[in-house]
Amino acid sequence: MLHPRVIPCLLMRNGGLVKTVKFKNARYVGDPINAVRIFNEKEVDEVVFLDIGSAGARTAPDFDLLADIASEAFMPFSYGGGITSIGQVKRLYALGVEKVVLNTAAAEQPRLVSEAAALAGSSGVVVSMDVRRSWLGAYTVCVAGGTRDLKREPAAYARAMEQLGAGEILLNAIDRDGTREGYDLELVRRVSEAVSIPVVVAGGAGEVRHFREATEAGASALAAGSMFVFHGKHNAVLITYPEYEELDKVFK
Repeated sequence: MLHPRVIPCLLMRNGGLVKTVKFKNARYVGDPINAVRIFNEKEVDEVVFLDIGSAGARTAPDFDLLADIASEAFMPFSYGGGITSIGQVKRLYALGVEKVVLNTAAAEQPRLVSEAAALAGSSGVVVSMDVRRSWLGAYTVCVAGGTRDLKREPAAYARAMEQLGAGEILLNAIDRDGTREGYDLELVRRVSEAVSIPVVVAGGAGEVRHFREATEAGASALAAGSMFVFHGKHNAVLITYPEYEELDKVFK
């Protein structure tokens, strides 16, 4: 049985891997090349790297580091962070990045989504949506590392990005990030029902049962961070990934 994709989503800053909780308090968790080597051994479906340092500082992607990652990675990998031009997109594809992930740039330069899709096909373009939920339960899309509210409803925003040419949505619930309490299933349901392209969900995975819950809510693939870099109640750093049999069992 082929199970849905289960994807480590790794955050980078200043060349190292970090992990946040609700987009704050980034903690150093290791070296991206070491993580790639471990995930190679574990035959991971694919990996997403998001450089929150480049994104936050509005600096260009670290192409040298990405070239090193590409030379080590046996699995497809996606990259987002600091992408602001079609020239950068071309360079990333040339390095071996399979998919570019656009977040703030998708909101500020919507044509970049279309240009990237024209260059490599929609399957090579992911729009990342960071969504915050108010205490009244209303959802809104945020950019710039969750610091700027677009005042856009997530389902409508996802539809707009699909129409621009995005081939996939990476849907991250800011309020669940790093909590390991489970995905925001209502958010997953709303966005998944609004688009025909795959929705990869992130933010909140802590157990393999959360993967099944999200797919039942409409997710096409599951991304997680803390679950794959921390171990035990004291959050010791340990790069890990579920065994294929364990995933097979949870999706049956």
